[in-house]
Amino acid sequence: MNRRGFLGAGLTAAGFAAEPPFPKRNIVLFVADDHSPDMGCYGNNVIRTPNMDRLAREGTRFSHAFCTTASCSASRSVILTGLHNHANGQYGHQHHYHKFSSFDNIVSLPVYLHHAGYRTARCGKYHVAPEAVYPFGNMIAGPGRNPVQMAENCRGFIEQNSDRPFFLYFCTDDPHRSGSFADELPHRPNRFGNPAPGAPGYRGVTESSYDPREVRVPGFLPDTPAARAELAQYYQSISRIDQGVGRLTQILRESGKLDDTLFLYISDHGIAMPNAKTTLYEGGMLSPCVMRDPYAAARGVVNNAMISWTDLTPTILDFAGVLDRETGTVKKEILDRIPPNKARSDPQTTQDVRRGGFHGRSFLSLAGQESGQGWDAVYASHTFHEIQMYYPMRVVRERRYKLIWNIAHRLPFPFASDLWASPTWQAQYRQGMDAPYGPRAVRDYIYRAQFELFDLENDPFERHNLAENPKYAALLGEMKDKLRAFQKRTADPWILKWEYE
Repeated sequence: MNRRGFLGAGLTAAGFAAEPPFPKRNIVLFVADDHSPDMGCYGNNVIRTPNMDRLAREGTRFSHAFCTTASCSASRSVILTGLHNHANGQYGHQHHYHKFSSFDNIVSLPVYLHHAGYRTARCGKYHVAPEAVYPFGNMIAGPGRNPVQMAENCRGFIEQNSDRPFFLYFCTDDPHRSGSFADELPHRPNRFGNPAPGAPGYRGVTESSYDPREVRVPGFLPDTPAARAELAQYYQSISRIDQGVGRLTQILRESGKLDDTLFLYISDHGIAMPNAKTTLYEGGMLSPCVMRDPYAAARGVVNNAMISWTDLTPTILDFAGVLDRETGTVKKEILDRIPPNKARSDPQTTQDVRRGGFHGRSFLSLAGQESGQGWDAVYASHTFHEIQMYYPMRVVRERRYKLIWNIAHRLPFPFASDLWASPTWQAQYRQGMDAPYGPRAVRDYIYRAQFELFDLENDPFERHNLAENPKYAALLGEMKDKLRAFQKRTADPWILKWEYE
């Protein structure tokens, strides 16, 4: 099937299908919550993820995929807009008393797709605001800890007899720690939402248990009994997600739509552990990305392109035929269908973000390709997690070197409530500031230098800060220049800090 040229005369002014009907160019974006690339297809053979592994065999696995902020709401706003959160306004959590939300002049992925004639639906975790910026035509119930049931709940939407293609935004609560969500079981689950031993579990899910002695402890975490116990629980929740992937692809296959559907599996960011979530160390940024493009020439490919979550919206719009490939922006005929926005044009944003521009670019052409040539750097921008966790950071990450700018470096690094309570952290913290925590001491995790420069080729777990080493002064200067250029390019208000300090 030709993936080009179906958004022309076949649309009405409202953006819906006239004659002839649309080709069935469907899209599923499956977003896990706090999942590092821990699955069989990423080399972890302890964890059992047969459905994710099959997805990788039938698609393209990206080995260097990165979030831009390791915080739930902020990252999801980037996923759904293609804009860093300092430009879309979703600086931190949407829920409860935090009340962060995107600027109301932002246009999001579901809006672009709606005006291109798509049926849209979301199932599971939402966690962005306002709803007027992120509207979906259908809202399908969770429960977020049961991806199998979520998939079944989406069956009617997928199987609907319609000439219009669909976009399904499918977001689990797993493997996020419990406490942020209403528990869906009639007993108290453990901290990763897993059923208590002997208790009834989630309907349709076969729970997988793991021996803490057999888990793989990543180098950014301490190899302690507490860490191993938590990783075993984390693995169990990932195996639940895997069954949801399997059920969802099964439904697509049974409906005859799998081979007309782009299926993307990602996570908002890395594991919910200190040294990962809420940080821009590798444990927080490095994330899974598996893309099954039904039209790719090759399957089972591993691509080493450095992609980020700012690239997701352009990629999906490219598949949908909505993106102008020459300009990297939304096609004019689609933009013309979007009603004028009465909201303010925020003074922080120098670009007209309503008009279909993005900070990222489409990686659709990399499907079925091994080379990531020309994709050799990503940038990151983080401001808040929870409202009390102000700690802006900016990052440029290249193949070998990475620079982190801790703009609020004079403050102690703040903790998300679930990370502070983590037994893995508490076991080390109670030993004192000099106790080891992964590659650094507890003290060095809490109190950080203004600039952190790492040689990831020789120091993959970011132990040795080279920023104050005179030998790397020239490199540090070059990386700073790249960071400033990124900030200027993306209208980052924190670019002013270079002048004031």
